[in-house]
Amino acid sequence: MRSRYSAFAKRNEQYLLRTWHPTTRPAQIEFDPGMRWTGLEILATTDGTAFHTTGTVTFRASFRGGSLHERSRFERVEGAWVYVDGEFLD
Repeated sequence: MRSRYSAFAKRNEQYLLRTWHPTTRPAQIEFDPGMRWTGLEILATTDGTAFHTTGTVTFRASFRGGSLHERSRFERVEGAWVYVDGEFLD
Protein backbone atom coordinates (compact mmCIF):
# COMPACT_ATOMS: atom_id res chain seq x y z
CA MET A 1 0.00 0.00 0.00
CA ARG A 2 2.75 2.44 0.90
CA SER A 3 4.61 1.74 -2.32
CA ARG A 4 1.47 2.36 -4.40
CA TYR A 5 0.84 5.64 -2.56
CA SER A 6 4.42 6.70 -3.35
CA ALA A 7 3.92 5.67 -6.97
CA PHE A 8 0.80 7.84 -7.20
CA ALA A 9 2.66 10.76 -5.61
CA LYS A 10 5.52 10.35 -8.12
CA ARG A 11 3.17 9.56 -11.03
CA ASN A 12 4.89 6.23 -11.67
CA GLU A 13 2.37 4.66 -14.04
CA GLN A 14 4.50 1.59 -14.84
CA TYR A 15 4.73 0.57 -11.18
CA LEU A 16 1.04 1.13 -10.56
CA LEU A 17 0.01 -0.95 -13.57
CA ARG A 18 2.47 -3.71 -12.62
CA THR A 19 0.99 -3.90 -9.09
CA TRP A 20 -2.65 -3.87 -10.26
CA HIS A 21 -4.60 -7.13 -10.56
CA PRO A 22 -4.81 -8.20 -14.22
CA THR A 23 -8.63 -8.52 -14.09
CA THR A 24 -9.20 -4.94 -12.87
CA ARG A 25 -6.14 -3.14 -14.29
CA PRO A 26 -6.93 -0.13 -16.49
CA ALA A 27 -5.17 0.32 -19.84
CA GLN A 28 -3.56 3.51 -18.56
CA ILE A 29 -3.71 5.90 -15.61
CA GLU A 30 -4.73 9.52 -16.00
CA PHE A 31 -2.98 11.64 -13.38
CA ASP A 32 -4.42 14.98 -12.30
CA PRO A 33 -1.55 17.42 -12.89
CA GLY A 34 -2.76 19.62 -10.01
CA MET A 35 -2.93 16.79 -7.46
CA ARG A 36 -0.31 17.03 -4.69
CA TRP A 37 -0.34 14.11 -2.27
CA THR A 38 0.70 15.12 1.25
CA GLY A 39 0.41 12.02 3.45
CA LEU A 40 -0.76 8.48 4.04
CA GLU A 41 -2.29 7.04 7.20
CA ILE A 42 -2.92 3.28 7.42
CA LEU A 43 -6.04 2.87 9.58
CA ALA A 44 -6.56 -0.91 9.54
CA THR A 45 -5.49 -4.12 7.84
CA THR A 46 -6.98 -7.59 7.60
CA ASP A 47 -5.10 -10.72 6.59
CA GLY A 48 -2.34 -10.02 4.05
CA THR A 49 0.43 -11.94 5.80
CA ALA A 50 2.69 -14.59 4.30
CA PHE A 51 -0.01 -17.13 5.23
CA HIS A 52 -2.82 -15.40 3.30
CA THR A 53 -3.73 -14.96 -0.36
CA THR A 54 -5.97 -11.94 0.19
CA GLY A 55 -6.00 -8.91 2.42
CA THR A 56 -7.43 -5.43 2.88
CA VAL A 57 -5.95 -2.09 3.82
CA THR A 58 -8.09 0.78 5.08
CA PHE A 59 -6.31 4.10 4.68
CA ARG A 60 -6.65 7.84 4.41
CA ALA A 61 -4.47 9.52 1.79
CA SER A 62 -4.24 13.27 2.11
CA PHE A 63 -3.79 15.70 -0.73
CA ARG A 64 -3.73 19.45 -0.90
CA GLY A 65 -7.35 20.43 -0.31
CA GLY A 66 -8.76 17.12 0.91
CA SER A 67 -8.34 13.41 1.51
CA LEU A 68 -9.28 10.01 0.14
CA HIS A 69 -10.60 7.36 2.56
CA GLU A 70 -10.67 3.86 1.07
CA ARG A 71 -10.67 0.17 1.93
CA SER A 72 -8.53 -1.55 -0.71
CA ARG A 73 -8.55 -5.26 -1.54
CA PHE A 74 -5.31 -7.02 -2.45
CA GLU A 75 -4.58 -10.53 -3.73
CA ARG A 76 -1.38 -12.46 -4.10
CA VAL A 77 -0.71 -13.25 -7.78
CA GLU A 78 2.34 -15.33 -8.64
CA GLY A 79 3.80 -14.52 -5.22
CA ALA A 80 3.31 -10.74 -5.41
CA TRP A 81 0.63 -8.62 -3.73
CA VAL A 82 -1.48 -6.68 -6.24
CA TYR A 83 -4.30 -4.17 -5.88
CA VAL A 84 -7.72 -5.56 -6.87
CA ASP A 85 -10.17 -2.75 -6.13
CA GLY A 86 -11.31 -0.38 -3.44
CA GLU A 87 -14.39 0.88 -1.66
CA PHE A 88 -14.58 4.59 -0.94
CA LEU A 89 -15.51 5.40 2.66
CA ASP A 90 -16.99 8.53 4.27
